[in-house]
Amino acid sequence: MKVLDLQCSQGHSFEGWFGSQDDYDTQRARGLVTCPVCNDSEIVKMLSAPRLNLGHGVAPAASANSGDAAASAQASAVPAPQGASPASEDLALAPDTLQQMHVAMMNMVRHVMANTEDVGPKFAEEARKIHYGEREERNIRGQATREETEALLEEGIEVMPLPIPENLKGSLQ
Repeated sequence: MKVLDLQCSQGHSFEGWFGSQDDYDTQRARGLVTCPVCNDSEIVKMLSAPRLNLGHGVAPAASANSGDAAASAQASAVPAPQGASPASEDLALAPDTLQQMHVAMMNMVRHVMANTEDVGPKFAEEARKIHYGEREERNIRGQATREETEALLEEGIEVMPLPIPENLKGSLQ
């Protein structure tokens, strides 16, 4: 079994498990290896250091994945590059921090999808009916143009655009 650190052209990092290097190459060539965040199939292998269990030596230091909340909090703190101001828009994030952000976003999207009704392209119309009491109040999601979204906000109807990755629009696992 080969575990590879992968990254899409949008910069999302993720892990892939393959039977062999040939399996990875074949699946990638067929476009079967896609990003779990954005469904991009332009995937590259990232450099990674293997962990060798040799049975001797000092045990590795506790990592942020050990479940220790203090370790996690410390691991996600990223110092600003030297000479950079705190207001700099070009702050680099550690890979662990990016991974945590992706996981949090995916969990939020899954929560929204599990707790809302999909009304599709009739979102603006249905949101108005709910707002003005013509339909029962419930949580909905759907598609709306930028103009429809702005019009709803101007009417005092609270809506929030939420990009949903293509691979989550099907059934949830």
